[in-house]
Amino acid sequence: KVQRDAGAERVRFLTELKIDGLAINLRYEHGRLVSAATRGDGVVGEDVTGNVRTMGTIPDRLSGTGHPPLVEVRGEIFFPVAEFDELNARQLEVGERVFANPRNAAAGSLRQKEDGKTPARLELMHARIRRLRMLVHGIGAWPVRELEADAGVSAQSEVYGLLAGWGLPISTHFRVFDDIEDVTAFVRRHGAHRAEVEHQIDGIVIKVDDLGLHEELGATSRAPRWAIAYKYPPEEVNTTLLDILVNVGRTVRVTPFGLMQPVTVSGSTVEMATLHNAFEVERKGVLIGDTVVLRKAGDVI
Repeated sequence: KVQRDAGAERVRFLTELKIDGLAINLRYEHGRLVSAATRGDGVVGEDVTGNVRTMGTIPDRLSGTGHPPLVEVRGEIFFPVAEFDELNARQLEVGERVFANPRNAAAGSLRQKEDGKTPARLELMHARIRRLRMLVHGIGAWPVRELEADAGVSAQSEVYGLLAGWGLPISTHFRVFDDIEDVTAFVRRHGAHRAEVEHQIDGIVIKVDDLGLHEELGATSRAPRWAIAYKYPPEEVNTTLLDILVNVGRTVRVTPFGLMQPVTVSGSTVEMATLHNAFEVERKGVLIGDTVVLRKAGDVI
């Protein structure tokens, strides 16, 4: 569709890993960081400027010269997989809750508040924030025409070079391909080696590299036509159903749930899952001792 709508026989595609972290927007005015916010509800985000400054890896002032009066830098904040187990061990030592997975650790750490914390807990909070990392993947509030005229860039891959020159962290895993077969090969390759990346990934993002085509292709009411995300199939694991228990709600509604042999799926340890209602249990023939399949899709087990 992209090639058809662009009227081009061949389109260059920038292909990159889809980081499973927390979306962030950095606002720079004349090269100085003035605010940082999460995605929020898509219109208004949560202000996390103080914690972003504490990270120490995001520049308070951009390197170089010629910065625009206003630019927004979009990216993803994540907790490195290699440090996740050490974090949870430290959390247990001081009586704090442990995190189910690195994504939850990133979100929980970045959105912490200092109010009411003892000095020891403040120290732990700041230590967690300093472990966070960010990779940038987009730019906003700087029209493409001005971007090309002012900065001399006309492709998404060139934008990454510009951002790196400003001192912002960019991924080393992105590639630009002239052929869609190379894109699908990239998708397959990283699907087989997902555990070898420093951050969790939940798919691959494919973007048209030519910024001029971004404007030409436009967007639907929900998403741009020049970019799409491929999500990997959810991880599935087997475990044993140990018991069927019931929960009685406030309205005296009875909901059965399964107690299972604890098992790890996509970074979360699971031992309970709803069985919806008695009719569903009967329909599926769910029995204690059954082998059941668990999967995690869209962050829901």
